[in-house]
Amino acid sequence: MSRFSNRTVANNSHEMYQDVHEDRGVKYIKQYATVEFRKLDDEQLESIRYHRYYWTVGDRYWRLAQKYYGDRSLWWIIARFNNKPTEGHISPGDEIRIPKNIVEARELLR
Repeated sequence: MSRFSNRTVANNSHEMYQDVHEDRGVKYIKQYATVEFRKLDDEQLESIRYHRYYWTVGDRYWRLAQKYYGDRSLWWIIARFNNKPTEGHISPGDEIRIPKNIVEARELLR
């Protein structure tokens, strides 16, 4: 099943994109609504044991996922657990939480 299956779709035919439409040979561009994830409350966050980590210059979610989980594709668990969708939402020195139990974290984040 596609990750776009349950998203709202809009067909953008606005004249502002006329050059893009011509370049692509299309009359409109499909745009999918961004998924909004529910934020975890403090009680939910505290229900899972985690490592405390202080963000430094050059850190990336995928590198931390590789270091702590041995699988860089699990970067999204760290991002969602901290309610910080991208590295751009974190500044050096910020504390982030890295869940110790991946299974529990996945269940909570569904």
